[in-house]
Amino acid sequence: MKKEIIINISGLESKPAAMFIQKASNYKSNVWIEKGERKANAKSLLGLLSLGIGKGSKIMLIAEGEDEAEALNELENYLISGLEESV
Repeated sequence: MKKEIIINISGLESKPAAMFIQKASNYKSNVWIEKGERKANAKSLLGLLSLGIGKGSKIMLIAEGEDEAEALNELENYLISGLEESV
């Protein structure tokens, strides 16, 4: 479980969300993002978009499963990089 602050201009919406989902889907672990009282499957575009994660949003990244440590590390690096396409 890791806390993150979204730093890119558009937050985790549309294209950045789709790219995040693509990365999260590479793992066998269940991956969740929690914002406030709400929690969504990080492998679901509708789920992520429903959270309304904008710039400056504070989220919790959660992974549960056999490759959870690897998933958390890569996804955290992606989030703190500013959601750049090259990462």
